[in-house]
Amino acid sequence: MFWLNLRQSVFAAARQNRQNKAGPWGVGMQVLKDFSFSALVAGFVTVLVGFTSSAVIVFQAAQALHATPAQTASWMWALGLAMGLTCIGLSLRYRVPVVTAWSTPGAAMLVTSVAGISMPEAIGAFMLSGALIVLVGITGWFERAMQRIPLALASAMLAGVLLRFGFGAFTALQSQLWLAISMIATYLILRRWQPRYAIVGVLLVGTILAASQGQLHLGSIAFELAMPVWTTPTFSWQSVASVALPLFMVTMASQNVPGVTVLHANGYRPPISPMISWTGLTTMVLAPFGAFAINLAAITAAICMGKDAHEDAAKRYVAAVAAGVFYVLIGVFGATVAALFAAFPKELVMVVAGLALLNIIGNGLALAVREEAHREAAIITFVVTASGVTLFGIGSAFWGLVAGGVATLVLRKS
Repeated sequence: MFWLNLRQSVFAAARQNRQNKAGPWGVGMQVLKDFSFSALVAGFVTVLVGFTSSAVIVFQAAQALHATPAQTASWMWALGLAMGLTCIGLSLRYRVPVVTAWSTPGAAMLVTSVAGISMPEAIGAFMLSGALIVLVGITGWFERAMQRIPLALASAMLAGVLLRFGFGAFTALQSQLWLAISMIATYLILRRWQPRYAIVGVLLVGTILAASQGQLHLGSIAFELAMPVWTTPTFSWQSVASVALPLFMVTMASQNVPGVTVLHANGYRPPISPMISWTGLTTMVLAPFGAFAINLAAITAAICMGKDAHEDAAKRYVAAVAAGVFYVLIGVFGATVAALFAAFPKELVMVVAGLALLNIIGNGLALAVREEAHREAAIITFVVTASGVTLFGIGSAFWGLVAGGVATLVLRKS
């Protein structure tokens, strides 16, 4: 079956190549023909919303692994390059708006699950997670594998991992009352009238208030290019259990599944298995530089698929191509971006991260308790994961899934 699916994928690619004989020059001319300012703006907004809503979590993940400033900048270089190239390449390849992103839940999971894991071990886990994504893509196991893992358990684990970030948005009130409460009020107001720009507004208001209070430390920021920093991967059973497997599951269940759903909901039906394989392969290649997980985007992808991008659905792929270009630029200047975020006060970062993840936490909990048959097992998964328990050097995300799986087997009615 593996070789049959692989051969079918190769033949499908060959047929597509025969159908598209224009070559690079023809592709470029077609993009120029389909270009519109609305698509460019949609691509920019996609990157702005995606970056401002979750970049702080990526920086926290790097810090949890004791990354140096150079390594943190390298992470941004690798992630920007990975997202940019996959957005551009896949969108041009299939003429649909394919938007990729780093795994925000995956980054959040890293913050809570890498205790005792070294950077080389984490890099090895990133590569293994990418290899598993390539495997399920090439073999066509993606849909079948996800059907065997109850969505309720995966969603409960995700909500449990992210819960501490939600708490952080409000515990910041204790040390920075007016900063935090102003940002929370901004979030509520914009969620009511301009939900797409809520997190952008929160970050803007927080930055202005922090600057007015002298809490921004911008003196050390220099405009410079990011340089890739290679980390030789190593492998250990602790990193596989604590990082690689949970990262793979979170990325597939909470990122790639919604990403495919958004494509289908907007009437786009590109071949899914090759796209999944390319995201996994890109992760493997750039993981030694800090690309921990690349996946299909859902929330930000929707920006490129609406009428605001282009009235003609067949030309909205240009918005995703534009987003890819902006992502590459962010990656190239990753050192400056890293220094900029390091200049923000801790409470500002906590509030932005917490508010950005509120909807994901809520959606995870809603999916976890939706089906009565899995509800109790899902709650057990959520509680164990949220507890932060670490046993034998393995983080709570893994033990949450184990506990939920055992509960599912025990409580299953014949």
